[in-house]
Amino acid sequence: MIGSLRGVLLDRMVKPEQPNAEVLVEAGGVGYRLVVSGAALARLGELGAPVFLHVHTHVRDDAIVLYGFPSRDERACFEVLIGAHGVGPAVALALLSVHSPAALRRVVATDDLDGLTLVPGIGKRTATRLLVELKARLDLDLDGPPPAAAAGAGAEGANAASARGEVRAALAGLGYGQDEVREALGALPSEGTVEDLLRVALRQLAGSR
Repeated sequence: MIGSLRGVLLDRMVKPEQPNAEVLVEAGGVGYRLVVSGAALARLGELGAPVFLHVHTHVRDDAIVLYGFPSRDERACFEVLIGAHGVGPAVALALLSVHSPAALRRVVATDDLDGLTLVPGIGKRTATRLLVELKARLDLDLDGPPPAAAAGAGAEGANAASARGEVRAALAGLGYGQDEVREALGALPSEGTVEDLLRVALRQLAGSR
């Protein structure tokens, strides 16, 4: 079982019809294909950059799929999510594209139904069931940093452009087209964390579809 990979980012593959992306990481002369969330893709840097990913090895009857995560907490949260009824890897990654693990814990702890329905593919019925099930599965320790800090991007001043770039990449990873992404970015406020801006963009896109 592969638990982590340290190597060089060789390629990234984003398919508009799919919510998540695939990357190719070379480690020790071997290229590993990993599926990552849109949010993770935005944090990996340019092609040729060194990367380190925590890995979940998912064994199916017909394939072995590697899922990559920038942090151990994201991998742990992913593994909790896929243990929930009706949540597969694709939906779990979509959840982590919209909410950091800390933010997801707060969504669950505060019964924020709207926060879950921001995620493409999750309706109110599924969100209601997930709130109940995840309360028993997630470590709801709310003494850590707030979601804005956990998102890792205090988008003030010079960091604003970087935050918008991460939002653009996350939306593309979630399967939105170029025109939709451009329209959503145009409606964003000038400042905000990556997570806050992504929530605004998703609300804008949900209203326009």
